[in-house]
Amino acid sequence: MAGTFKGLTQTQIDKRIKEGRGQGHGSDYKPFIYTRDVSSLGRSHRLPGSKTRRLHHLLSDLELAIFLTLDRSPHVTDIREQFPMRVEDTMHIAEKLGLSHGRYQGAPQVLTSDFVVDFDDPQRPTIAIQAKYSSDLQKPEVIERLELERRYWQSKDIPWVIVTEKEVSKVAFANIQWLYPANAEEDIDQDELAHYQKLFLYEFQRHPDRSLTTIAQGLDMSSQMEAGQALYWLRQLLARHLFLFDIDTPYRELKPGDLVANDDQAQQELVSAIS
Repeated sequence: MAGTFKGLTQTQIDKRIKEGRGQGHGSDYKPFIYTRDVSSLGRSHRLPGSKTRRLHHLLSDLELAIFLTLDRSPHVTDIREQFPMRVEDTMHIAEKLGLSHGRYQGAPQVLTSDFVVDFDDPQRPTIAIQAKYSSDLQKPEVIERLELERRYWQSKDIPWVIVTEKEVSKVAFANIQWLYPANAEEDIDQDELAHYQKLFLYEFQRHPDRSLTTIAQGLDMSSQMEAGQALYWLRQLLARHLFLFDIDTPYRELKPGDLVANDDQAQQELVSAIS
């Protein structure tokens, strides 16, 4: 059951700032909010980024879908998630416009944008993104908060956009819904994961024209596994990026030729950190 996050005290805010939260670029960036900070509030994800070579902290399936799209783009050079806005500036904007500004135990709260993204385009080097489910856009308090955020980035001359689930590929979102709950599982045996990676590689070479799900079903029968066991491990391998694929291809249609085995050692270390 989801919990309730009330806010941060000034001491907690100062501690995060001292830790370097919301600072840095690339592999050195530290998001202001980690998944562990809000673990009781719903589905969150940690996964490695190919652009930054670090773990990214994503707080919803929608954020995950947006991140995967950005991470695949050849024009994106850096992705900073859970990016904090300067509280002095947001307070000033709220006061000027007569908007409410969150406080907790007297401390003005640090507001965050879901992503700040750098591009290789000199005409649009940086944009800020807020991920919001379309149903939330009907809530007055959300509209007010978004207006404050829009004005903030306008004052910085940085384009700002809202992305809802309607802008995300339905196929990609369906894949994410199926794959990434596997990341929430703890205590996955890394040796067993490596064993199944080798096992599937062998089966892929034997049956290059079969779908992955058909191969998994065949493994259940040939290896006398419980029904669904091979598919379980296939999902673990895909979700943990030990096999890479185009997220816009429905997982039920994937064949061995659609996958790339991920043997990069740095990526493997990041994957291990997720577990």
